[in-house]
Amino acid sequence: QVQPVESGGGLVQPGGSLRLSCTTSGSIPYHMGWYRQAPGKERELVAYISRTGGSTNYEDSVKGRFTISRDNVKNTVYLQMNSLKPEDTAVYYCTVDVFLVAYWGQGTQVTVFS
Repeated sequence: QVQPVESGGGLVQPGGSLRLSCTTSGSIPYHMGWYRQAPGKERELVAYISRTGGSTNYEDSVKGRFTISRDNVKNTVYLQMNSLKPEDTAVYYCTVDVFLVAYWGQGTQVTVFS
């Protein structure tokens, strides 16, 4: 059973940093990524990374501030978030693609407040 488990969310002031982690068991996922959902808004893709790490993609508002990476030995994907803004406040969800099936984590709250 593939079950991604996120960690690393929390409270931070604007301009601060957080690093999210997501670990899963079983087969090495193909794509791994992060989505987020703010109150009253639809879930949106933040970043994803290919199996080898050679291809990444970011939502425009996080480019230059967030970095996605992965460790295939640990079956873990990371999201380093720098220069956080209040509009980054959301529940962040990890998703992994294993044999064309998407699995989701439970989500971790990130709150950026003044």
